[in-house]
Amino acid sequence: MTDMTTTPEGEQEPQVSTRKATRRGGGDPGARGRTTIADGVVEKIAALAARDVVGVHALGSGLARTLGAVRDRVPGGSKSVTRGVKAEVGEVQTALDLEIVVDYGVSIGDVARDVRENVIAAVERMTGLEVVEVNIAVSDVKLPEEEEEELEPRIQ
Repeated sequence: MTDMTTTPEGEQEPQVSTRKATRRGGGDPGARGRTTIADGVVEKIAALAARDVVGVHALGSGLARTLGAVRDRVPGGSKSVTRGVKAEVGEVQTALDLEIVVDYGVSIGDVARDVRENVIAAVERMTGLEVVEVNIAVSDVKLPEEEEEELEPRIQ
């Protein structure tokens, strides 16, 4: 049965329902659920941001870089972008430890400050996490006459 209404002219018209659409779940759809970010994601972002700073020669200690170079040459092995970076990620905050090698002649204090600023900006912008601290350990200085340690392949 259709409900009818009478117009002022006396004509019968079907009544149109103006029922409001119900919004299920309530609240902003973007706030429904939880997003978790893995430590490795934050470590990659921080490593790339640190490498962008002038005066940073490499990340990681000499031993870590040597082992990483060997690992990089193994077929099927992947480059370790996060070498020298350790992150602890919570629900809303993160803390980072970086180990860097600086170029000879640069101000270590300036490089550390620039790394800290660049890492904090990149991590907070990309993840929305608050960076509570960025600890930087300078493990070596790259001298101009030092050549990169090139490992000779055992098999030719």
